[in-house]
Amino acid sequence: MLQNIRDNSKGIVAKVIVGLIAVTFALFGVESLVSLTAGSNAPAIVNGVEISERDLLQGADLQRRQLLAQMGENADPTLLDDNLIRKATLDNLIQQEVLVQSAISQDMAIADQALDQMIINTQDFQAEGVFNRDQYTAVLRNAGLSPLMYKELLRKESLIGYERSGYLLSGFSLEQEAERIIALDRETRDVAYLQVALDDYKQGVSLTAEDKRAYYDAHLQEFMTEEQVAIEYLLINKIDLLNQVVVDDVELQSQFEQMQAVFDSEEQRTVSHIMIEVSDQVDDAAALAKAQELAGRLVAGEEFATLAETESDDPGSAPMGGDLGVYQQGLLDGPFESAVYALNVGEVSEPVRTSFGYHLIKLTELSASEAPVFEEVKDQLIAEQMENKVEQLYVEKVGQLTDLAFSAGDLIEPADELKLNIIEAEPFSAAGGNEEVTSNVRVIRAAFNAELIRDGLNSDPIELDSGRTLVLRVKEHILPRQLSEEEVSDQITEVLIVEKAGEALQASLETELDKLQQGGERVSINGAEWTVAEAVSRADRSQSFEVMTTAFKIPKPESGASYALITLQNGAKAIVAVTAVNTPDLSAVTADERKGMRAVLGQRAGQFDYQAMTEARKSAAVIEKL
Repeated sequence: MLQNIRDNSKGIVAKVIVGLIAVTFALFGVESLVSLTAGSNAPAIVNGVEISERDLLQGADLQRRQLLAQMGENADPTLLDDNLIRKATLDNLIQQEVLVQSAISQDMAIADQALDQMIINTQDFQAEGVFNRDQYTAVLRNAGLSPLMYKELLRKESLIGYERSGYLLSGFSLEQEAERIIALDRETRDVAYLQVALDDYKQGVSLTAEDKRAYYDAHLQEFMTEEQVAIEYLLINKIDLLNQVVVDDVELQSQFEQMQAVFDSEEQRTVSHIMIEVSDQVDDAAALAKAQELAGRLVAGEEFATLAETESDDPGSAPMGGDLGVYQQGLLDGPFESAVYALNVGEVSEPVRTSFGYHLIKLTELSASEAPVFEEVKDQLIAEQMENKVEQLYVEKVGQLTDLAFSAGDLIEPADELKLNIIEAEPFSAAGGNEEVTSNVRVIRAAFNAELIRDGLNSDPIELDSGRTLVLRVKEHILPRQLSEEEVSDQITEVLIVEKAGEALQASLETELDKLQQGGERVSINGAEWTVAEAVSRADRSQSFEVMTTAFKIPKPESGASYALITLQNGAKAIVAVTAVNTPDLSAVTADERKGMRAVLGQRAGQFDYQAMTEARKSAAVIEKL
C-alpha cells in the first residue's frame, strides 16, 4: 500500500484514471447510434434501455480486432473463443450503460462542439501536429468504427469520465490519517538475518533403493512420456520465388503511364485562424464584435500570428500562431471551407461563423504537387511490379500444392511436380517443438488431428504468415508410455535429495529458532553468519526483498527481538530478527509533504468511493439478459 501511495504521489493516479478510460474505450465500449434490432431480441436491457444485437456484434468485433492485433502478425483467429468474447463484451456494455445512466441522472452532459474539439486535438488523428481527416478515418476504419460511432462512444466515455473525476476529486483524508501513513512510510527497523543454503544439507542425504522405489510407485503418472508426432512437410516461401520473376520494361512503362493518368495536381492550402468562441459566457454578438475588432487591428498592421497567440480561443492552434497546417478538404464544411478556397495568399477573411464561434482565416501558403518523373519513381514501379508478380506466382503455387496434396497419398508426387524438397522435423509434443515450424500453433493443431494421424492424409494448406504456406503429413505417431524406474532414476534422486535436505534444514532452523525465542544468543550455522542491517526502510533495496518484506511484518519486539523463519525462492531458508522499530520524527515533515500525502489519500478514497458507487448502481439496476 505504501509503495502504491509513493507511486501515486508522482502523478500515477491521474495516469491510471486516463488509462482506465482508454482501456475500456479501446476494448469494450462500442455503442451504435442506429440500432437495427427491435425490443424483444435485445441481448440485454438495462433499466429499460436496450443493448442491441448490433451493439454487441460491433463491440465483440472491436475486441476481437484488438486481441488479434496484440497477438501479432501470425495471429490465428481460430484460437479466440467467440463465446467468451461475446460474454465479456456484453458484461462491459452493461457496465457502460449503467455508468452512462448514472452520469445522466446527475445532470451531466457534453456539447457537440466540445466533442468535435476533442477529436481535432487527438494526437492519433493528427499528421505533423495538425488534424488530418484521412488519418482520422483510417484510424477509425482500422478499429472497426465509423466517425458517427466514435463520436457517440466518445460522448459516453466522457460522461463516465466526468462522474469518475467528480468522485476522485471529492475524496479527502484527515490530518491524522496522513500523519499515520507518513509515520509508517518513514519508519525504520534494525534487522538481523541468517540465511542458510539448501546445498549445505544435500551432502548429508543418503537414499536407499526402497526410498526411490516408493517415490516411483507413488508418482507413476508423472513418469509418462508425452504423445508425440514426427512430421514431414512441403513449404512454399514467397522469398524463394523472387528468382523466378523478371522485370518487364514494357509493363514498367505502362505502369508509369497509368500513374500519370491518375495524377491530380492538387492545390495545397496552408491556413491559420483566430477563433473567438461563442459560449455561455460570450454570446454571438459579443464574439462577432471581438472578431471585428481583431480584423481592424490586422488592417492596422498587427501581426496575425501574434494576435492568434494572445487572442484565439483555440487551444490547439493558438500557441502556434493559429497555424492549422495544410487544410484537408471536408474538415469543416460550409462557410469555413468556402472562405479557405476564396482567399488569395496573404489575405484574411471577414469573420466567418461556424458552430464553434467566429473565425478570422488567413491563407498563408498555396502550392501544387508536381507530376511524377519516370526516373524518380522507377525503383518504386519496379518494386510494385516484382511484388505483384511474386504474389501472383505465390498464389498459383499454393493453389497447385493444394490440389496435388489433396489427391496424392503422400508428399512425393507434389514435391516432384513443384520441385520442392520434403522437409522432416524432429518429433514434438502437443506443447510444440524447438523449431519455428513445429512451434507454430496451426501446425501443432494439424499434426495432432486424429484423421491425419489415423489415415496418413496430407493436411490442408497451413499459412504460417503472409509469405509462407506448407502442407504436412504425419510420418510417425508416438504414443505415451510408462518410463521405467531406471530411466527416471536420476530425476527421482535429485527430487528426493532436495526434499530430504529441505526437511533437515527446516528441522535445524526450527531448533535454532526455539533457542533464540528463549533468549539464546545468535550463532552461525554451517558457516553461515548473521547479517545485521540497522535503520532500514521499507524502500530499502540493498537487502533481500523477501527478508525485508518479512522484517516489516514481524511484530514490534517487546524486549530483545522478534523472529520469523521463512523459505526463500531459491530453496534456502532464513531466520529474520527485528531488534528495534525506530519511529520517525514527524516534526521534520513539511506542510507541502503533509498536503501531498493528504491529496494522494484523498484520491485513493475517491477511487474506493467510485468503485462502491459503481457496484451499488449495478446492483440496483434492473438488468435483463436473454
